[in-house]
Amino acid sequence: MSKLLRKPSLVETSSGVTIIHEVTSENSSLEYVAMKVIDLAPGASYREELGKVECCIVALTGKINVTDDKEIFKNIGTRESVFEKKPTDSVYVSNDRSFAVEAVTEARIILCYSPSEKQLPTRLIKAEDNSIEHRGKYNNKRLVHNILPDSDLSANSLLVVEVFTESGNWSSYPPHKHDQDNLPHESFLEETYYHEMNPKQGFVFQRVYTDDRSLDETMAVENGDVVLVPAGYHPVAVPDGYESYYLNIMAGPKRIWKFHNEPAHEWILERK
Repeated sequence: MSKLLRKPSLVETSSGVTIIHEVTSENSSLEYVAMKVIDLAPGASYREELGKVECCIVALTGKINVTDDKEIFKNIGTRESVFEKKPTDSVYVSNDRSFAVEAVTEARIILCYSPSEKQLPTRLIKAEDNSIEHRGKYNNKRLVHNILPDSDLSANSLLVVEVFTESGNWSSYPPHKHDQDNLPHESFLEETYYHEMNPKQGFVFQRVYTDDRSLDETMAVENGDVVLVPAGYHPVAVPDGYESYYLNIMAGPKRIWKFHNEPAHEWILERK
């Protein structure tokens, strides 16, 4: 059984609140990244007290209200499906605070966590605050929404981004990694991928592997799955006829994204 591939596990913790995924340092090999995927029925609420971690609450689909008991952000969230391909709203909450999320409509949220000691202001990250990028060429094209990039100083550790990849294209490609604390050339960042496909019966392939192949696993990833990337290269291949969405959470000892392309495949970038 794969240690990197997580299938949805539906756990109803209270009326209208269903935990789809929960990745922690206790149930995974990750030290810097944790996450939850939660479905909320209309009117249902989820509450959490944060210790020495910060959290980015992503309104993946549906509309929600979010409060940190001082501020409240109402009716946030912009889409019913991620494949509308428009940015959504998120809320950053710092360590040693609490928050509550109430569903206005049926909603799915992703809670992104990483260690944090320095308390920062709660912040609404509006959809229009997301920077949008079109990356790659040929069969290596993807659309990127930067929710919490390293240029945004709102967080201490967290980096959050979502990526759309068209049918028949590759993503996180050519293979790159960020598993060495070797700045300015490369930063150490753990990562998780939350995947969705359109249509839902689709799948993608994701390979996670290191230079010495001590880690080398290729997975068939289905709608709603999570892939853990503790180290190594991590490309994604999207079959013909299906679109891919994934949300990445990254964190490490330093909040900077500096990656290293696998030398054997770097020539792909130089094609005319």
